[in-house]
Amino acid sequence: MAERMIETEGIRLCTESFGDPSDPPVLLIMGTGASMLWWEEDFCRMLAEGGRRFVIRYDHRDTGRSVTYEPGRPGYSGADLVDDAVRVLDAHGIPAAHVVGVSAGGALAQLLALDHARRVLSLVLISTSSAVPGDRDHDLPAPTEEFMRFVSTAHVDWADAESVIDHQVAYARVLAGGRRPFDETAARGLVRRDVERADDFGAARNHDSLPDGEPPRASLSSIAVPTLVIHGTADPMFPLRHGEALAEQIPAAGLLALADAGHGVERADWPTIVAAILDHTGTGDGAS
Repeated sequence: MAERMIETEGIRLCTESFGDPSDPPVLLIMGTGASMLWWEEDFCRMLAEGGRRFVIRYDHRDTGRSVTYEPGRPGYSGADLVDDAVRVLDAHGIPAAHVVGVSAGGALAQLLALDHARRVLSLVLISTSSAVPGDRDHDLPAPTEEFMRFVSTAHVDWADAESVIDHQVAYARVLAGGRRPFDETAARGLVRRDVERADDFGAARNHDSLPDGEPPRASLSSIAVPTLVIHGTADPMFPLRHGEALAEQIPAAGLLALADAGHGVERADWPTIVAAILDHTGTGDGAS
């Protein structure tokens, strides 16, 4: 693995790659507010070594070691986060990649395929929902009561690292969906590494108030690359119907439902998810 800081147009982004650059490239896009550490190192290695893929993960702005802005004054939009994915590909000399996005990273991946279609070989969309408003949105279920109760009542002191860690671990527990045992020790270790590594962990709050930027001109039905939707049946943020609707809107998209999985990429599902990604990216141009 090799961490690399890139800087373009005055924007500093921290990236890390796994595998041989001559292998088919896979770009991992994490959800907003989350650094690349949430694509855990062992998961990235499984993907790179299990199927000869060149895997890249990176820190969004205001996360990890990438550029940070004053909390409450980010000075960029959600559309800029889409363009950051292009900047990462450019810096690594990659014309097009297989793109895997989770949660809001899945929405960014959709927008990347719409706004920069030639840069995307295939899509894998995990624990996410449609990034483009559509007629079916009114039929989609709201987050669970437990999820809404947590986000509306949880308190955190962003100036106190221990308070932030406790809050993020509690949030991870809610996101896990409650149908499987929750490994608090592993979650706390990951959150602590994330907090301690960040240049300014509090800046991640900027993602909660970003303007969307100019909406895409095309609909999801115009996405022409092979697409796989992966969704947990116990996802409390985006219940399963979100994944089903997303797969219905993108032509010929496949759907992989993970029994009792919550929101995100859970360790118990790594073998299944990695195998699905490798199989899916083996169908796109440039894959082995």
